Amino acid sequence: MQNSFIKINKKSIYYKFINKNLLSDDKTLLVFLHEGLGCSEQWKDFHEIISEKLQMPALVYDRYGYGKSEEVSGARNPDFLEKEAKVFLPGIFEKLNISEQKKVLFGHSDGGTIAIIHTSIFPENIIGIITEAAHVFIDEITESGLKNTVKFFKTTDLKEKLEKYHGNKTESMFKTWTDVWLSAEMSGWNIEHYLPGIKCPFLAIQGKNDNYGSYRQLESIKNQTSGKTKILFIPDCGHVPHHQAREIVTEEVVRFVRDL
Repeated sequence: MQNSFIKINKKSIYYKFINKNLLSDDKTLLVFLHEGLGCSEQWKDFHEIISEKLQMPALVYDRYGYGKSEEVSGARNPDFLEKEAKVFLPGIFEKLNISEQKKVLFGHSDGGTIAIIHTSIFPENIIGIITEAAHVFIDEITESGLKNTVKFFKTTDLKEKLEKYHGNKTESMFKTWTDVWLSAEMSGWNIEHYLPGIKCPFLAIQGKNDNYGSYRQLESIKNQTSGKTKILFIPDCGHVPHHQAREIVTEEVVRFVRDL
């Protein structure tokens, strides 16, 4: 494994390759994109298991403001996910000399949204996309889910749990993320117009007990993408299917990627 930092858009970004020895021109690269309060370490060993089972190299990184990457300065703008998809992710691929590498993107929550936007704009080398709990519009339960998370941050040990991964950046990471999602400017947020641009195979996963989004998210993805899209709605599962329904998700992901 290799742990390193690169400068993207003048920000220090932490990244890590898994099974880099497998990386070659004829090997597809898995790229894991973490959730809105996450980082590369919060995948735990899931990304390593997928990489091993498929015998494919993988890349994980901490977005600006998260994990080991540079702390966010100032407020986030409503287009922060689009900026990640249009500027940071292509910048990472270019800096690491993997722009032309065939890739499968695996995005969780905000990471899923980023994967959708990026694949729609830069489809050339993306041969498949997997999302968990991706948002394509503000759902009816999104606001209540966010407000509950703010409450838990203040009243439970959520802050301490996040500090394990984000350290002294936890407060700024959490505040800028919840502030932008709960802002008036985000009330009509919608990225469904990117969905028709996705022509590659797509596996969209969501837990039935997700506290941030409903089945309508999966319906939108299924109905508006242009390629072969499969949706997986998992019972007794919340916002983090790769941990809460690991066996199901692992089996489906491995089958999906092998079929590519």
